[in-house]
Amino acid sequence: MTATIARQRRELPLVLRNRSFGAVWLGQVLTQAAVRMFQVGVSWWLVAYAVGAGRGLASGLFMAVSTLPAVALAPLVARAVSRLAHRSVLRTAAATAGAAVLLLALVAYGGAPPTVAAYAATLVLASCQAFFDPCLTTSVPELVDDADIEAATGFELSTQSLASLGGALLGALVVDAAGMAGLAAGCAAAYLAAALLVTTVRFRPAVAPEPQDGVESGAGTARGLRQVLAGLPAIRKILVCFTAANLFTTAVFVVIPLYTKSELGGGGSTVALLEAGLGTGTLLGSITGARVPGRPTRLGACLLAVMAAAFTVAYLVAGRLVLAGCLVVAGWCVGVIGVRFVALFQRLVPPADKPAFFAVMQAVLGASFPVASLLFGLLGDHLPARTLCLVQAAGLVPAAIALALLRGPSADDRERGRAGTNRQPRPSDPAPEFVATGGER
Repeated sequence: MTATIARQRRELPLVLRNRSFGAVWLGQVLTQAAVRMFQVGVSWWLVAYAVGAGRGLASGLFMAVSTLPAVALAPLVARAVSRLAHRSVLRTAAATAGAAVLLLALVAYGGAPPTVAAYAATLVLASCQAFFDPCLTTSVPELVDDADIEAATGFELSTQSLASLGGALLGALVVDAAGMAGLAAGCAAAYLAAALLVTTVRFRPAVAPEPQDGVESGAGTARGLRQVLAGLPAIRKILVCFTAANLFTTAVFVVIPLYTKSELGGGGSTVALLEAGLGTGTLLGSITGARVPGRPTRLGACLLAVMAAAFTVAYLVAGRLVLAGCLVVAGWCVGVIGVRFVALFQRLVPPADKPAFFAVMQAVLGASFPVASLLFGLLGDHLPARTLCLVQAAGLVPAAIALALLRGPSADDRERGRAGTNRQPRPSDPAPEFVATGGER
């Protein structure tokens, strides 16, 4: 009887049979949906309601402020997560974000808040999220058994896309229906609920992994990023190509509200449709990416070319459904690129070097987001939104050509990736996302 009950419990989804992980996972869903809803909602509020002349710069500056903390605070976040109790970090981050956005809701209740208040609130939210997300990833072994780490990581990664998609859908709709006060109040409720959920959870002490295959534990086994990349020239060139491409792909978050307002004459429902198209495409690409054939560099070049073609169609034909379809295609390309190249890097980078490599790589790729937001925001005040799509397409072409001309990783590169240890990459090893999903993660 006991064995039957245990077997039935094992058949349940992890979030149901492990209440601690389920509570923290739900907190993750709430925080990531809230921050994405706030970003999309405020971006639409600036373009449609708050700013007249210079709405492109206002929206671009807002998105830049929303993405700077994840890059600027990376060293501080790493130290905090390694030294402080993870439950305290998660609870403090969620509660601080909730308090900040609740204050904005109170300010907005009496009328339209000053734009500087929205900028200040998004700076606090993005800073808190920069602590929350990596701390949650690090906390997985403290919440689940070793046998469940893969399932827990799968839940965590899949819900990032879903939460971001749900938040993006609601952001502009809530602003149209309830204004900034309603948007801020909804985000505050989500963050405070997440803080309460984390408070109810007891984290187990983390157990340090035992050394394997002659590799000693400790920071001394990892090399600096410069040393890692010096031995992997193919990876270094790939990163340069994608950093350049990011300048034009991430601009889509500035272009969507501008295109909706000036070219389509739509409202929050149109923004929601377009954000849903982009998010759905990215999710589909993440699911199907492993099954798309081709060598990574050639496939990546083809996908960048397809994205350029999609943005060109958006320039040539202005229509809600046309643009939504183009964004589905662009999002799918982004999802496939992320899956294929993360898998490539997992194979080529030595396991001891992966934490430093992926952390700095995420910062390098993420650094293009604020630059792109400011650049396309300024351009949006002087060029039609449709023309911005053409600029995106033109910018992706050189990156696609450069990637196509790269020689694939050599046998020596692959051998270096296997050198030093036979340990297989764990599902909890950090992995970056290649753009266009909100700068998150």
